[in-house]
Amino acid sequence: MALVTLRVLDGADRGRVFGEVSTPLTIGREEGNPVQLNDERVSRFHLKIQEDQNKVVLTDLESTNGTKVNGESIQLWVLRPGDVISLGRTVLLYGAREEIAKRLANLRGADLAHGVALEADELDQASPTIALEYELQFPEDPAAQSKLHTLLPPELPESLGPGQAAQLSEVLQYLHLRIRGLLRTVRAPAKSDRVTLEQRQWQNLLDLQDRLAGYLRAIGEPEE
Repeated sequence: MALVTLRVLDGADRGRVFGEVSTPLTIGREEGNPVQLNDERVSRFHLKIQEDQNKVVLTDLESTNGTKVNGESIQLWVLRPGDVISLGRTVLLYGAREEIAKRLANLRGADLAHGVALEADELDQASPTIALEYELQFPEDPAAQSKLHTLLPPELPESLGPGQAAQLSEVLQYLHLRIRGLLRTVRAPAKSDRVTLEQRQWQNLLDLQDRLAGYLRAIGEPEE
């Protein structure tokens, strides 16, 4: 059972702190939600936060107006300290100040190209004396806050059955082959910092994005 902290940055409940709320929990405007918000644009039971395989996972509960994390509309999301959750007119910050400071300390000077994803067990190993104000104003890292929301390479799911692993492999292979085909059509004119893509291949790229969006929706809203 994970304990999570949520602070209201904007909305009717601005300034409220829901500290160390045990999971699983729901957020919504109805009584009965461990995190109840005074926001008419928030659904009665808007989203759920739960622990699964040592990760804290947010799930949108088919809310009317949807949920965004770090500005992106989502159905499912693995939460990390510093993530910004938007629902209705309410903006929530996920994580206690100490958790966010420790994640920033972990990200400081790290090569994000290789991916940095601070998990709960890593938080326990970090120094407990790190101050958020210090990390946000660290002189060698003026853009530290933006690093919290950097897209990092996600880990593959664990404990997949043979059939599930084969399905996932097939999807990734399909995407890999289509992207490889697109890259082979790119032309880079001499003495230019631009590359060109034919209109047909541009539509191919848009179709690929559409297919990815369909995959994400199917995963987030599976048919019963």
